[in-house]
Amino acid sequence: MITRRALFAGGASVGLAAALSPGPVRAAAARTPLSDPFQLGVASGEPASDGVVLWTRLAPDPLALDGFGGMPSRPVPVQWQVAKDENFKHVVRHGVEIARREEAHSVHVELDGLDSGAEYFYRFRTGGEISETGRTVTAPAPGGRSRDLNLSFTSCADYQSGWFTPYRRMAEDQPDLIAFLGDYIYEYGDYKYPVRDQAGGECLDLAGYRLRHAQHKADPELRMAHAIAPWVVVWDDHDIENGWAGDVPEQPDPPFLKRRAEAFQAYYENMPLRRAQRPDGSSLRLHRSIRWGAVANLHLLDTRQYRDLYACTGRSGTVGPDCAERFAPNRTILGQEQEAWLDGELKGSRATWDLLGQQVFMMEMDWTNGEGKGYSNEGWDGYVASRDRLAAAVDTYGRNAVVLTGDVHSHWAGEIKRDYRDPESKSVAVELVTTSVTSAGNGMDEYPDTRNLLAENPHVKFFNGRRGYVRTRISEREMKVDFRSLSRVTEPYAPAYTSGSFVIEPGTPALNPT
Repeated sequence: MITRRALFAGGASVGLAAALSPGPVRAAAARTPLSDPFQLGVASGEPASDGVVLWTRLAPDPLALDGFGGMPSRPVPVQWQVAKDENFKHVVRHGVEIARREEAHSVHVELDGLDSGAEYFYRFRTGGEISETGRTVTAPAPGGRSRDLNLSFTSCADYQSGWFTPYRRMAEDQPDLIAFLGDYIYEYGDYKYPVRDQAGGECLDLAGYRLRHAQHKADPELRMAHAIAPWVVVWDDHDIENGWAGDVPEQPDPPFLKRRAEAFQAYYENMPLRRAQRPDGSSLRLHRSIRWGAVANLHLLDTRQYRDLYACTGRSGTVGPDCAERFAPNRTILGQEQEAWLDGELKGSRATWDLLGQQVFMMEMDWTNGEGKGYSNEGWDGYVASRDRLAAAVDTYGRNAVVLTGDVHSHWAGEIKRDYRDPESKSVAVELVTTSVTSAGNGMDEYPDTRNLLAENPHVKFFNGRRGYVRTRISEREMKVDFRSLSRVTEPYAPAYTSGSFVIEPGTPALNPT
């Protein structure tokens, strides 16, 4: 068992790393199934004021190429316990769930009736084997005085690009909540020169996505981060296929909706999500709100499933000059239903802060150095009307909005304007962009064109190009922000350092350096 103390004892995790780190892909099929069914660890998520979701998935052979983790076809009963102490002397809830083959022997325990704003410990048992111990917390009760929210967030974990040390560093901070903002896995096949070998080729079907998720979950650093705090998750493109937009794949792919449905199924199976997020074929409602007492509402958005096709070129990830299509008034990155839902959430919010957890750059960003302008059509610059409607809602309802963003593999911070076409337009929100866990390799603190880009985009206040995560402490008085960076991920166990710190105050959508 891994208790909270053991999580940070170093030696225990090194031993886990030796046991769980796979050899080359070619050796995966020859592995002997292991007796331990809990090699994918444990997780919790979706905290409410009276409960939380507990998760595990049975997999004695995580790298089994059929995606079933070495499990038999029969259903398996799994016992679970929740206690107020990590020694389980004060068990408050217990029960049995059935792990079934049709959901890859995953278990989702959706709890209620717990105390609000409380710390709990949990574990699972089956066939005489006991899982490691996880720690979780429930949200404070709505309204009234609330304790602060210690929230960390990150994105983009490509297994082949490096070691998952940023997850370890997040776990060491012992946050209340971890938000993952997309690209939990990468669907790609093998690189020519990977840092680490991954099992299986490109994810094209349910078995492939299940296998990729299993290899990630078996990583000891990721297991630490899942075991230390509840998670909330949203996907981006690589969780399914690079550059997908609505029902349209990046490349011609006739069975794309089938592929999307199977990716959604694997995503649900491997995340601590509620039954409300169980997929219906190629549809899965991922947008939802997490409420943290009177301090914050975290609105989690889906900018992939309902977006219009990319402006100007029709292809994702392109940077080019303005075209009229970018400004079309009916263009949407969220879809009409999700836009209306978010407007209602902001209008009805009574918390001090409204946090918007989402995937792609919301600030306007001119990516062209020197004369001329160039905008990416994958972020909100390709959906200007959508951004304008959201900025108007934040302004009209007087919300203290902070946008939490992933995707771009580097740290950024800046201010969202009411209307970027008006040079005198006021700021209505702040955007904090996290770097990646591993994607794009080690990176560097500053690139040759960084200072020019910041000068040409004066509303952008900060950049760092290393890997890492963002750490925040949110109270009713202020929001403290630390951008945490690592010098390398191509080797394990690099220390984290703070590359930038800011304070945001209610009523003033600006970044104050500290």
